[in-house]
Amino acid sequence: MAEKAYITPQVLKWARESARVDLSVAALHVKTSEERLISWEDGINFPTIVQAKKLAKFYKRPFALFFLPKPPRDFQPLQDFRKSGSKSISTGSIFIIREIQEKQSWISELYKENEEEKVPFVGKFSINDNPVEVAKDILTTLNINPLNYKSKNPILEWVKKAESKGIFISRTSFIHSNLKLDKYEIQGFAISDEYAPFVFVNSDDWNAPQLFTLVHELAHIWISETGLSNQMSTVVRDKDKYHPVELFCNEVTANALMPDKLFEGVDQSNFTTHEEIYNISKFLGVSSLAFLVRAYNLNLISTVNYNRLKAEADSKFKDFLTKEAEKKAKLKEEQKRSKKPNGPNYFLLQLNRNSRLFTQTVLDAFKGGNIQSTQASSLLNVKVNKFPKLEAQLYK
Repeated sequence: MAEKAYITPQVLKWARESARVDLSVAALHVKTSEERLISWEDGINFPTIVQAKKLAKFYKRPFALFFLPKPPRDFQPLQDFRKSGSKSISTGSIFIIREIQEKQSWISELYKENEEEKVPFVGKFSINDNPVEVAKDILTTLNINPLNYKSKNPILEWVKKAESKGIFISRTSFIHSNLKLDKYEIQGFAISDEYAPFVFVNSDDWNAPQLFTLVHELAHIWISETGLSNQMSTVVRDKDKYHPVELFCNEVTANALMPDKLFEGVDQSNFTTHEEIYNISKFLGVSSLAFLVRAYNLNLISTVNYNRLKAEADSKFKDFLTKEAEKKAKLKEEQKRSKKPNGPNYFLLQLNRNSRLFTQTVLDAFKGGNIQSTQASSLLNVKVNKFPKLEAQLYK
């Protein structure tokens, strides 16, 4: 007879509910009935050790936590700056928020213990300041010139420069292969902290919206506003549905990615075709629509031209999505026939998910004997015996 796990029922229930997992889904995961799972959560019966361990892994909680006398104090929910009427936060979003909070808490405590200097620009401004000035300060601090990027992929330059100034940047689109993140739930979030500011960007999107999200979250750091964001864009309809902080950060982002200098000496005759708009927006790393809106707001495109160019941009983008879907399906079929492993490099994915700066810090602490292997492995989502491969990827 399998050995029982005499867990604390209310902790088991708390673990499931805090992960936003339905009874039916959890029961299916351990191959039992909903009624039996309820009996475990009510303390009438107990799961086996194997079943309890499976649930702990599924809820992304330490198995030992189930034996605490009562639910522990968890991380506080992040403030929700998302547009009103947004999709409810689901399991994947809960897990990534908790994961980043754990990383941020650990690194912040480490820096405090080591008496590191505080990051000077966190909370340097507020929502009452001029968004143009905030944008200029971000560009100056990070030493970025949107009119002269050093990389063909601007988001990589922004990430590198931000991390060089002590901002940890995490980018991923999944928790594991069967649990993807929904960009309509969360595009990004920021944790403002004087020692270890952390930004997350949902990479389940094209580079242009990812870049907009990243800079938007950096604006959150500059005004010290921790919280969740979604549906970020220069296009804002129904302003009453947006939090004032989001509107402000969108303004900062538009000014940072498409600064006024770009439009000096430019008149309406410069923006007449979709090709012109596309080429400029591609150079800046933004979407055609974002650039169109920026130019329109600066009165550089007439209403008639704006509507015409926007319709053309929408049509081109739909065609692009169709072609991309066809290419993806074709590639998947070819990989299936060749039986070659598909998907990007595992260690590169983990590096982006953890942030390069965070990865380097954890590896240094581990090699210096300042952190145990189990904690290092947990923080990096990588087994200890794979650390050399992860570190090799770090220097590529």
